Amino acid sequence: MEIEHFIRAAIEEDIGAGDHTSLACIPEARLSKAEIIARGNGVIAGIEIARKVFEIIDPDLAVEPVFRDGDMVEREDMVMLIRGRARSILKAERVVLNFMQRMSGISTLTRKYVKAVEGFPVKILDTRKTTPLFREFEKLAVKIGGGENHRMGLYDMIMIKDNHIAYAGGIKPAIQAVRHYLEANNLSLKIEIETSSLEEVQEVIATGGVHRIMLDNFKIPVVKKAVKLINKSCEIEVSGGITLESVRDYAACGVDYISVGALTHSYKSLDLSLEAI
Repeated sequence: MEIEHFIRAAIEEDIGAGDHTSLACIPEARLSKAEIIARGNGVIAGIEIARKVFEIIDPDLAVEPVFRDGDMVEREDMVMLIRGRARSILKAERVVLNFMQRMSGISTLTRKYVKAVEGFPVKILDTRKTTPLFREFEKLAVKIGGGENHRMGLYDMIMIKDNHIAYAGGIKPAIQAVRHYLEANNLSLKIEIETSSLEEVQEVIATGGVHRIMLDNFKIPVVKKAVKLINKSCEIEVSGGITLESVRDYAACGVDYISVGALTHSYKSLDLSLEAI
C-alpha cells in the first residue's frame, strides 16, 4: 500500500490538472503501441513498478514485458511492449521511465559489486543514504541487483554510531543503555556498533552484548587484525570509501558484510526510452 501510494503521488505530481499536450494533439479513441528500449547495457529493474504505473493510469493498457527484473539487457533491446490508448501511454511515459532508469542504475551498480566478491561468503549491503521518500524503490533495486538491505530506517535495528557513543559517554555506557532500553521496552532488535580503531574494537569485545561490529574506514591490514581480534564472536561489517577496485580485497579479509553507500547515492541511471510504434 505504501508503494502504491507513492506511485499515485508520482503520477499526480506529473499530470496535475491534465496532460494538456496529449489532450490537444491525440484523439481520445486513438489506439497505439509503444516500446521501452534500452539505450545502454545493464541490469533492468522496475518492471513490476512500471506495470503498476500503467495499470493505475489505465487498466485497459496491455503491458507485455520482454525481460524480468534482474535480467541483463543490452543496448537497443526491447524491454517492454505496451498497447492501448495513446493518451494513456503518454501519461505514463515519464513516470515509468523515472522509476525504471533509476532503479536499473542501482541494480546495475549493485550487480558489479556482487560480481566483484564472487567466491567469498560476504554480502553486499546498502545504507540509509537514499533519496527522501524513494527508499523503498532504491532498496528494492539493490535486492534485484543481488545485494541485501542493511536496514530500512532507524526503527528496525540498533545502530550505535560515533555520535551516539559521544552523547552516551563512551562505548560501554552506550551498549549498556541500549540493552537496558530493549529489555525495558520488550524489543528484540539486533545491535550493531560502529568502531574507528582497533582500540575501540577491543573495548566492544570486552563489553560484549552486540551482534555486529562495523569497522568504519579501516585500511585492509587493520581489518585483518580486527577480524582476528573478533574471532567470530560476532558478525563483522566493513564500510567507508569501499570501491569496485578495493571491494574484493576487503571481502578476502573474512568479513561478513560490506556496506556501500554509493549503491544508492552515486549510481548512473540506465538510459531507457519509450518509442511510439
